[in-house]
Amino acid sequence: MDVSHILDGLNPAQREAVTAPPGPMLVLAGAGSGKTRVLVHRMAWLIQVEGVSPFSLLAVTFTNKAASEMRHRVEALQQMPVSGMWVGTFHGLAHRMLRTHWKEANLPQAFQVLDSDDQLRMVKRVLRTLELDETRWIPKMITGFINARKDEGLRAQHIDSGGDPVQQQLLRIYTAYEVACQRAGVVDFAELLLRTLELLRDNQELRAHYRSRFRHVLVDEFQDTNTIQYAWVRLLAKDKSGQNGNTGAHLFIVGDDDQAIYGWRGARVENIHSFKKDFPDCLMVRLEQNYRSTSTILNAANALISRNDDRLGKNLWTQGEQGEPIQLYAAFNEQDEARYVIDSIKRWLEQGNARSDVAILYRSNAQSRLFEEQLMMDGLPYRVYGGLRFFERAEIKDALAYLRLLANRADDGSFERVINQPTRGIGNKTVEQLRELAKDMNTSMWKAAEYLVQQPGLTARAGNALKGFLQLVESMQQTVEKLPLHEQTEHVIQHSGLLTHYSQEKGEKAEARVENLQELVNAARGFDFHNSDVIEMDMLTAFLAHAALEAGDAQAEAWEDCVQLMTLHSAKGLEFPLVFICGVEEGLFPSERARSEGGRLQEERRLCYVGITRARQHLVLTYAERRRLYGKDYYPMPSQFLGEIPSEYIQDVRFGSGKQVVRNTGSVQQSAGNGIMIGQRVMHQKFGEGMVTNCEGQGSHARVEVNFRNSGSKWLVLAYANLQLL
Repeated sequence: MDVSHILDGLNPAQREAVTAPPGPMLVLAGAGSGKTRVLVHRMAWLIQVEGVSPFSLLAVTFTNKAASEMRHRVEALQQMPVSGMWVGTFHGLAHRMLRTHWKEANLPQAFQVLDSDDQLRMVKRVLRTLELDETRWIPKMITGFINARKDEGLRAQHIDSGGDPVQQQLLRIYTAYEVACQRAGVVDFAELLLRTLELLRDNQELRAHYRSRFRHVLVDEFQDTNTIQYAWVRLLAKDKSGQNGNTGAHLFIVGDDDQAIYGWRGARVENIHSFKKDFPDCLMVRLEQNYRSTSTILNAANALISRNDDRLGKNLWTQGEQGEPIQLYAAFNEQDEARYVIDSIKRWLEQGNARSDVAILYRSNAQSRLFEEQLMMDGLPYRVYGGLRFFERAEIKDALAYLRLLANRADDGSFERVINQPTRGIGNKTVEQLRELAKDMNTSMWKAAEYLVQQPGLTARAGNALKGFLQLVESMQQTVEKLPLHEQTEHVIQHSGLLTHYSQEKGEKAEARVENLQELVNAARGFDFHNSDVIEMDMLTAFLAHAALEAGDAQAEAWEDCVQLMTLHSAKGLEFPLVFICGVEEGLFPSERARSEGGRLQEERRLCYVGITRARQHLVLTYAERRRLYGKDYYPMPSQFLGEIPSEYIQDVRFGSGKQVVRNTGSVQQSAGNGIMIGQRVMHQKFGEGMVTNCEGQGSHARVEVNFRNSGSKWLVLAYANLQLL
């Protein structure tokens, strides 16, 4: 049998993975090592060489797009349509199984799937039924609690409250929510997986059927699986004890523990380690040859990730070019950082390169604003990948709606947006009543509200809530009218309840919303009133007009050739010839929380590794020596991650007197004496905590440059500095 079309073009490690005999297998696939190619060719090998029926294959991916691409590539290798093969996401495959076995799963035949908005509305209805205050029992927080428990495979009755009254109430809500969903014949996304797991676990006949049918299960991005997804896979697997005979699937797992960056949403990197323990006879193949990046970029990434412990271990390499050094730019502040990045992009474009080949990566969504403003000023189209542009984000629109209402009470759109945001007991019925009254009176909803609170038609609760809202807006107006613009913005964000509302939510998405609101204060502080197109207006009105124009400028949407802006999390799976990673500073990347939690710090380092390996030819790292965060000026230290990259791979870029100067940074292994090395964190009695960034001289004349968190950069004579290692 001629199998050259399957094996041609594969390197030795890829060929070993593709042609391995049936049995449990772990393919440790580094960034850019061709893992999708291996998965596709493995499936073709099983069908053509091993004689496996497509009907017996189950392939799991993490996106529908990846599933569709995998199917098409298998069919291209087979040169014919492949029918009967199950390829899809965990949720998609679970949905398919539940549709087939709805009766055994105790579901109505026409059950519906709730999206996130539908689920939130269901939780709100449950809270109203239980007569619980939404300002204390926040619906989004409740939703997160329920989904997290389901991802762990736990129903309410499985959880011990430990006598904690808060936990008891959460479990009461969880129970009521499940009853409501069952009554309505609906399932949420987490329920799809949990219900399918229970179906296979508790129904021996069905479990035997699928164990017999799916002889090979292939799973992509295994490091991103959560508890229930791994349990789901293990139920289908060939039992290592042998007590199930020869039934059960051979597992073919592809993943990379160095790219496990979704722990905050339930993914467990431990699964990839557990696989080796659960299937001790598994074959492990490492894919280390990289087809994406230069050797300089790969060497830097390898050095960085080697600082993490408990790795399965691999070392990326390439037969490609060495490439240019990674550039490191120390900006004066975040404005200088944005200017440098955009100026560098303009020089790149002048050389005939495409905008879409450039990516600006950052740790926090709030960082995008200054880059967006600079790109717009220079007329460069851009796209915020996997997210909204700054002024289009819901929390920003909420805050701006309050500000618009202060400037213009007749703004009905803003009135409707914030009348019950955060929730204050003003329901849809009251809003509809106001809408109709305003129409009948030919006036604004604000005027209609003022009229309605004087009438006997409202219930006491609705009347008091509506009156309280009107008084809140009037009170904020009186307080802020003589304040500077940024103080107006900060006051409204705090006293409207928005900051408290978003602070009480949990998870990284909630943290991003709070950061965005704080960044809006910075935007107001930096707003240049005199550059407004129309100066015959007050500062607040001019700022609101500026925000509306930026949000409404859809220029980039019409262009395919756009500069790409995205968080480091969103960049996973993508690659670009030119990549900027910005804000590489202690407290920002890694985040302050990660620095105090060992596991989180390792995940942040993996995130940095993912960012570095997105770059194909050119990588630029930037940090600011001063950054305004949360309304205060900070003097952050360069990220410890910068000190973990050997100096031979980095060029330090600075500007002076209009001339670009380039110098090599000190080696991370370069010693300044007394065991102090560049990249180490130290403590000084007067200046506090800092990081060693440079060293000169020897013996009693040895000097070190330390970037202190609160005091900036200082040169110290080592013999007298009395530095303590941290």
